[in-house]
Parts: sequence; structure tokens; C-alpha cells
Amino acid sequence: MDFLSIFGVILGFAAIIGGNYLEGGSLSALANLPAAVIVLGGTLGAAMLQTPWSGMKLASRRLIWVFASPTYAFNKGVDKIVRWAIAARKEGLLGLEAIAEVEPDFFARKGLQLLVDGCEPQNIRAVMEVESVMLEQRDVDAAKFYESMGGYAPTIGIIGAVMGLIQVMSNLSDPSKLGAGIAIAFVATIYGVGLANLLLLPIASKLRSIARVEAEFRDLIIEGIISIAEGENPKAIELKLNGFLHR
Repeated sequence: MDFLSIFGVILGFAAIIGGNYLEGGSLSALANLPAAVIVLGGTLGAAMLQTPWSGMKLASRRLIWVFASPTYAFNKGVDKIVRWAIAARKEGLLGLEAIAEVEPDFFARKGLQLLVDGCEPQNIRAVMEVESVMLEQRDVDAAKFYESMGGYAPTIGIIGAVMGLIQVMSNLSDPSKLGAGIAIAFVATIYGVGLANLLLLPIASKLRSIARVEAEFRDLIIEGIISIAEGENPKAIELKLNGFLHR
């Protein structure tokens, strides 16, 4: 569980609500159903229009990463690759076949299988780098979904504000209806800007950072696999891969 993300969300909303209270406002003043419908519905609808169904499903699955992000132990990854190198030196590349069969990481398993199949190092690198780039692009696309929502939300909030002002202008003769229209106008703007800057844009940035760490971990696997394919000494491989620990 990523408690920093949870604390960040709580702190952000607490600051807005607490500041409103300190200024003499009330929570009920910020609660406006029509404004919420306009901003949430409009923002989600615009993002859905630009995103394919597969992208929507991936973005929804990736949302859990914000609060329970996957962890990548680079030091354990280095230790594992060194063990592979030792096994390859003792038993040959075919000795890695049993290791490949039980390897839980599909990306590492694919690299080990390429080693066992006797592929040339440059071919292994080409195959694995293409795979890594595509996986990273998929995760970045999931982040772009929330990034696009963060771009639409303030504009939809302005649309809600204009709609509220239209209500105000059309009811100038009835002072009792002016308050509701003005409330929608201002609260819709708050919802749009707040939703974008307190949730959507930070979510997009968090997903991008996780995708980058994932890509770095895959780079570690690639360099380790290539080093084994080139017959490097396990100790030399360890010293080379230790550079990834300084990220």
C-alpha cells in the first residue's frame, strides 16, 4: 500500500475544505450535485471519446497502482541474474531451461528461453527491447487517459460556470433563483480545477513514474541476459548491473 499517495489525497482535499472553513464557509457550500454531474460526466465523456475500449480497461486496471504500486527490488534482480550466470557457466546455457520454466516474471522467462534456444546476443537484445518498448508505451497510454481527463476537467468546469451564469441571467426577475445559478457557476469551476490538479494530473504523473521504473527494471533484465549470452564472468556481470542500484 502506497501510504504517501493516500496521505497526499487526504492532505490535498483537507487543505481545500479546511481553508474554506477558515474563511467562514461551510461544507454544504461546496456540495452541488448539478455542478458535479456537469464536471464529472463531461470530463469522463470527453476522455472516453478519445480512448479505445482496450485503453479504457487498461487505464482502469492501472488505477490501483496509484495506491498499491508494484515494487521492483533491483538488488534482488541483480542477485538473480548472477545466479543465472553461475548456472550457465557450470552447466551451459541449456542448464537455464529448468530455471526458465519456474521463473515467475514473463519478461525474464522470455529472455531465458531465448538464451536456451541459442539465439545470438544481438537478436536477443532486439527482441527484448521491442517487447520492453511496447510494454512501456502501453503503460504510458494508461497514464495519458488520466492526463487527458486532467486537461478536460477545468474546461468542463468553465462550461458549468457559463451554464450557471445563463441561469442567473434568465432569472434576474426572480431573486430567489439567483443563488442556485451563482452556486453552480462558482462550484463547477472549483470542481473542474480541483479534480484536475488534486487527482487526475497527479495520478497520470504517478503512473508515468511507475512505468519508467518498470522499464528500468526490464533494462536490468536485458543487460543481464545479454551479458550471460556473451559469456561474461558472473562477477563482472554483477559489477556492471550494480549501476542500476544507483537510480
